Amino acid sequence: MSKRNLIASAVVGAFALGSSAVVSADTLNDLHAEESKIHVAAANSQEKINNLYEQSQELFAEYRQVVDETENLKVYNDYVATLVADQQRGIDSLQRQIDGIEGVKRGVVPLMFRMIDSLEQFINLDVPIDLEERKARVDRLRDVMGNSNVTTSEQFRQVIEAYQIENTYGRFMGSYKGTLNFQGTEITVDFFNLGRTALVALSLDQKNAWVWDNDARAWQELGDEYLSSVITAVRMANKLVPADLIKLPIKAAE
Repeated sequence: MSKRNLIASAVVGAFALGSSAVVSADTLNDLHAEESKIHVAAANSQEKINNLYEQSQELFAEYRQVVDETENLKVYNDYVATLVADQQRGIDSLQRQIDGIEGVKRGVVPLMFRMIDSLEQFINLDVPIDLEERKARVDRLRDVMGNSNVTTSEQFRQVIEAYQIENTYGRFMGSYKGTLNFQGTEITVDFFNLGRTALVALSLDQKNAWVWDNDARAWQELGDEYLSSVITAVRMANKLVPADLIKLPIKAAE
């Protein structure tokens, strides 16, 4: 080959090599650009995944809370259902009692009237301690029984209370003022009773004393040997002197 041809071939080769280097540089830049895009896309995808994961965790936590609340509500509902059932049994029991009230009243009301009659008869036959007050109590019971505004239970309570009061007369020592009829004369006296064992009376001038004879249903005058004891008994009942032994006319039990 001639030198000219050799130079031309060398120049052509140099251009070819230069062109190849330029093409390779462009390709490498494109690869870097694509790789950067991939990294950005991957980062965005990871961020989305992280967000989705956080959302899923929040939803799971809410789900567990709902499940726990549901379990608690189920337990509470079962408890309330038990209470409701128990209350219903109580309501049913009360209803049965209410339904039976009329039947009870039909039995109790006649019983109370018999109790009042028996109480009145007892007072008339008993030692006349606080006689007027006791008779007035019986009259009040009869008024209560005829009062439609007083419930049956309250009527029964007052009848029982009257019996309890009657019971106290046999256990306590007492004194009160009143009048007695002796041989047709009304005399104001101080009464003294030692339970139902003895009932005596002392004139206000403390010169005469009487004792109640329940068999004769009359007052009997006491001798002077009892006068000081009756005076002491009245003073003891009024707490003017301390309790002491006293001599009283007491009928022996048959």
